[in-house]
Amino acid sequence: MKQKIKVAVIGGTGKSGKYLVNQLLSQGFNFKILLRNPEKFQIESHSIDLIKGDARDIKSIRLLVEGCDAVISTLGQPKGESPIFSQATTNVISAMHEYRIKRYVLVTGLIIDLPFDKKSADTKMKSEMMKTYFPQIIADKQIEYNILAQSNIDWTLVRLPFIEQTDTKNEIKVSLEDCPGEKISATDLAIFLIKQLSDKSYIRKSPFIANM
Repeated sequence: MKQKIKVAVIGGTGKSGKYLVNQLLSQGFNFKILLRNPEKFQIESHSIDLIKGDARDIKSIRLLVEGCDAVISTLGQPKGESPIFSQATTNVISAMHEYRIKRYVLVTGLIIDLPFDKKSADTKMKSEMMKTYFPQIIADKQIEYNILAQSNIDWTLVRLPFIEQTDTKNEIKVSLEDCPGEKISATDLAIFLIKQLSDKSYIRKSPFIANM
């Protein structure tokens, strides 16, 4: 499995993306990574192809996904810029159709609402707080979910609590209704995202994950 799949990575230099890159390497994957500034990328490996570009540019996304079998995104919001998530996912889905790629795994926050959620009072409070402070970003993330839901690709949108940047591995809990914990290790997140390349349990679903 690991030898057959080549992965396209978006957001691979962010706080959680760095851990994803390390896990892909340690698990023996070959992958392409989209970088605004590839000259700043410090990892050298024959397993990695660097693609210079921006997720909001469809040409960059086409170059990224060409020759790949799946896409994983841990894309973050650049400071001081307009929300990027819905445009990035629109471009990814378009390029996936062009190159006949089916699997797309990506992350988002607790704030995204789905019809069958049963969020606790604590999760609702955190969601409302985020909506108050970052209304445009949250609205764009909700649009991103709607784009995914209307597509015909095999997507998994992983909803996250606070990401703890650590190599520590702990047990995780998954729920389709509410966030099961306060935080998730960036290493555990990376392992979960990669697992989704072969696990069909959460196709076209948006699970919450957290450390127990």
